[in-house]
Amino acid sequence: MTQKPSAVVISGSADLGMAAIDNWVNRGWSVTATFRRPSPKVEDLRRRGVRFEQLDLADGKAVTAFCKRRDEFGPWDVLMSCPATMEPVAAFLDCDFAEWEASVTLNFTRQMQALHAFLPTRRRGGEMPLVILWAGPGTNNAPLNYTAEIAAKIAQIKMCELLDAEIPDCRFVIVGPGWVKTKIHEETLRAGAAAGTNLKRTQQKMASNECTPIERVVEFLDWCQTQPKSVLGGRNFSVVHDIWGQPKLSAKLAATPDAFKLRRWLNDWKGDH
Repeated sequence: MTQKPSAVVISGSADLGMAAIDNWVNRGWSVTATFRRPSPKVEDLRRRGVRFEQLDLADGKAVTAFCKRRDEFGPWDVLMSCPATMEPVAAFLDCDFAEWEASVTLNFTRQMQALHAFLPTRRRGGEMPLVILWAGPGTNNAPLNYTAEIAAKIAQIKMCELLDAEIPDCRFVIVGPGWVKTKIHEETLRAGAAAGTNLKRTQQKMASNECTPIERVVEFLDWCQTQPKSVLGGRNFSVVHDIWGQPKLSAKLAATPDAFKLRRWLNDWKGDH
């Protein structure tokens, strides 16, 4: 009997997590996921067979206790980590530093804690397991007033590459979904003027039809599952801007190890060209 695929989703009650879980359940997968607060969507997926465990990623002791139970959930084929917060939304010097530190901890450290615990329980001997992380803004520029989130997400991008290099029998990918109509943008709207020019931009995006459909993000995750480590491994993809799904991109990435990774730009320029 063929073993059905299994996924573990940290913060599965996030909008992107919910969409991915819904897709996997429809395909007959076994899914274990965490949630912070009960919701009708959580209960619907629970009725459809998802094993939900309540967990607040901001609570270090709770995360440690959850990680110690990893063997209960069996081997996994996909591990996805979705926790994220943009807060505190303000210029760095205007932030309460305790809140800033807590944001970095949630956006980075607690997620690495979960990966550290669960990576040893990845499935062995079949299709290479896949770890999915989520990137954020600021990879190619310096947006104002979101320093905690951006710093933590940049750290995730580098950890994705480092883990992919250290663990040869697992694929690691980090995904920039673009503007998707999810509840995380409510944090910018609540911040008001402290968000600076991004307040108006967020209001316009949320009122427009220009955002990335969440179904498109799920299609990208399905594509990831079909790609080898030489294509995905340690890379930061943009759902919106990359030509994923086209064989020429897969071939280019397989032949270009430095592509789609955190690199200095023009670091080899000596003024002669």
